[in-house]
Formats: sequence, C-alpha cells, structure tokens
Amino acid sequence: MKKVSGKYGTNKPSGLNIIFRSLRYRNYRLFFAGQSLSLIGTWLQRIAMPWLVYSLTDSAFLLGVVGFAGQIPTFLLAPFAGVLTDRWNRYHILIATQVLAMIQALILAALFFSKTIDVWHIIFLSVMLGCINAFDIPARQSFVVEMVEKKEDLGNAIALNSSMVNGARLLGPSIAGVLIASVGEGFCFLLNGVSYLFVILSLLLMKVKSPEWETKKIEVFKELKEGFNYTFGFAPIKAIILLLGLISLMGMPYAVLMPVFAREILHGGPHTFGMLMGASGIGALIGAFYLASRKSVLGLGKVIPLSAGVFGIGLVIFSLSRVFILSLILMIITGLGMMLQMASSNTILQTIVDDDKRGRVMSFYTMAFMGTAPFGSLLAGSLASIWNAPYTLMIGGILCVLGALLFATKLAELRKTAHPIYVRLGIITEVATGIQTATELTVPPAE
Repeated sequence: MKKVSGKYGTNKPSGLNIIFRSLRYRNYRLFFAGQSLSLIGTWLQRIAMPWLVYSLTDSAFLLGVVGFAGQIPTFLLAPFAGVLTDRWNRYHILIATQVLAMIQALILAALFFSKTIDVWHIIFLSVMLGCINAFDIPARQSFVVEMVEKKEDLGNAIALNSSMVNGARLLGPSIAGVLIASVGEGFCFLLNGVSYLFVILSLLLMKVKSPEWETKKIEVFKELKEGFNYTFGFAPIKAIILLLGLISLMGMPYAVLMPVFAREILHGGPHTFGMLMGASGIGALIGAFYLASRKSVLGLGKVIPLSAGVFGIGLVIFSLSRVFILSLILMIITGLGMMLQMASSNTILQTIVDDDKRGRVMSFYTMAFMGTAPFGSLLAGSLASIWNAPYTLMIGGILCVLGALLFATKLAELRKTAHPIYVRLGIITEVATGIQTATELTVPPAE
C-alpha cells in the first residue's frame, strides 16, 4: 500500500486501532461507555411509545401526531439553541439535558403504572422531550470536538458515535419487543429513566476545560442571522443540509408507520415490530463501522448521494413486501443507507465549519435531520389514514431517490467550490501529479 506523507507523518494505525482510535481520549471513553448504556434505554422508549399509542388508539394519524409533537420543538428551537450552544458551556448543557430527559422518562413510567396514561399525556411529554433535544443535539455534536482533542480523529469519533447509537438501536428494539409482550410498555419507560444515570455519571467524571468565549455577551438574533448566512451562503454546506432535510421529511417517517406494517401488513405483534426496527439498526451499525474503519475520509462526498439513493430504493421495495424475511433484509438495507448518508454529512460539516460557528451550523443540521421529521411524521400519518401505509412509504422513497440524483449532479460544482477552503486550511496540498492529502480529515464534498 502506498504511503501518504503529510502533516501527520507516515505511520498509520491499522485494524482495530483505526476503528477505535478515538477511545484513547479519556473523556471520549467515558462518554462512549455512559452513552452506550443510556441509549439502549432510549431505544426501549422509542419502541414502546408508538406501540402504546397504536394500542390505545388504533390510529395511524395519531402515530403521526405523536411523532410531530416530539420533533416540532426541535425545528422551532434548534436555531436559538445553536446560538446559545456557541456561547454557553456545552458540557453543562449536556448534563442539564440528560437530567431533564431522565425526569421525562420517569413521568411516563409513573403514569403507565398508575393506569392513568392517555394519549394526550404522551403528546405533552413528547413535546417536553423535543424541547430538551433541541438543546441536547447541537451541544452533543459540538462537544465531540472537545472530547477527542485532535481534529484528525474527529471523523472517527463521529463514526463511533453512530456505531454506539446503532448498537443500541440493534439491542433496544429487540429487548423492547420482549418487554412489551411480557410486562408492558411501562417497564421500557422505567428502564430508560434509570439508564440516564450512566451517562450523567460519565459526564460528571470528565475533566473539561471551560472555553474562554462562554462569558461573551449574547446577541441572539444577530448571531442567528450570522449563522444562517454562514450555513446557507456556502454551497457545499447548503446542499448537504437540504438533502438531509429531504431525507428526513420524506424518508425517516418510515419508523412512525412501522407499527402499522408490523401488525396490519405482516400480521405480527410487538416482537415483529422490534425485529423490524432492530434489523434497521443492524444495517446502520454496519454503515457506522464502515465509516469508522476508513483510514481517510477522501471519497466520502460520493457516499452521500449513493447512500441516500440506497435508502430510498430500500423504502420503495419494503413498501411492496408482504414477506417478513424479505422485509427484515430490506430494513437492513435502509438502515445502512440512512446511516451512511447521515454520518457522512455530519463528518463533512464538522470538518469544514469554523469552530466559533459550530453550534449554529449543527443546529441547522439538527433542524434538517430531526426538525423536518415532525412534518414528515404528520404527513405520513395523514396520508396513511387516507390511503394506506405502503403507498405512503413508496412515495417517500421515490422522492428520496430523486433528491439523491439531484445532489449527484451537483458534485463537481461543489468540489470546485470547496477546494480553495481545504487549500487555505492546509488540509490538502496541490502537487504536480494531482491533489495529495495532508490530513485524514480531507473531505471535499465531491471527492
């Protein structure tokens, strides 16, 4: 294999050392361990909540309403949360959001065990969690840079974050299916509440330096405008966020409709629902490990439209499937496409963004990834109640494919736009024979 010389030398790690290299940082190890346990609880709740709603109401529309309620606060609050994330201590924000999310889960459990829970309780508590996530997600994404210390390991840390989320996504739905069938949804809510103790403890054990800029005066609307102009004034960032928003709007609501597919289309129960969501987690986990194993992120730009197209095609074929095994395989494919598209977009954005605007850019990333999802959930629930769930999912998948094709036609232009920035930053160096990397974080969007 040809050696690549540059800023970081010629000695390259190999094998598992490449995949898990970010774990050499103490703070990141603590975060990884605490989150790995806590996220299993998160997925228990994510599976139990829609199943409980569907059991209480038999309404695909109300599934969409609950999904909308849980995510619309992210859309409304994320831009302001991004401004505050760039000014407040991100470490303190994370501790606060984890404590509040724990309280939300325990309230759900208490309502269930007292046998007073109704769909309006679930809607209200979903809104509460959405408000928490509006601050938690941009703070979490921005805090990764502070935990890994060296920027050349940022892409690996993001990929490991994705593997952590989807490892929990693999285990959580399977456990949830068993718990729902045997002891009820309330135990999923209770275990989720308890699981937050692990991530809170991991955060408290960290040694974190307070940033110098956290005491600066906040001019929210001025800085919000600055962040908007920065994000949507640079074509590569704008294109990535717009495609992510389309995928979230038209493709991600497949999870909202999954109880309908499990019970009405495939004639199963909570085990079927859990296995379908778990299969999606398997695909996402494979995608995350693939990204973590990359020695360089060169070529990552091509992954974005390709993976978005795979995700859309997987949804279209899944909507036509009436065979459980085939549906499981298709869920693996859609999970793979979803993860590659999301994590590749995240890595590129985190690489090219200025540090003092990171929180604001990641808040727009949050809006695109989670903020448009409530409208997609409401739209999917409404269309599924008017027509049917398979037809609704097919339309979403087709639009995802069209978005991927449009992005692919812009790759050459995006590469040309981004190239001077990488040269200015010293990330890539022009040589007589072409362009040679000077760091593992070289991520031209069109490479």
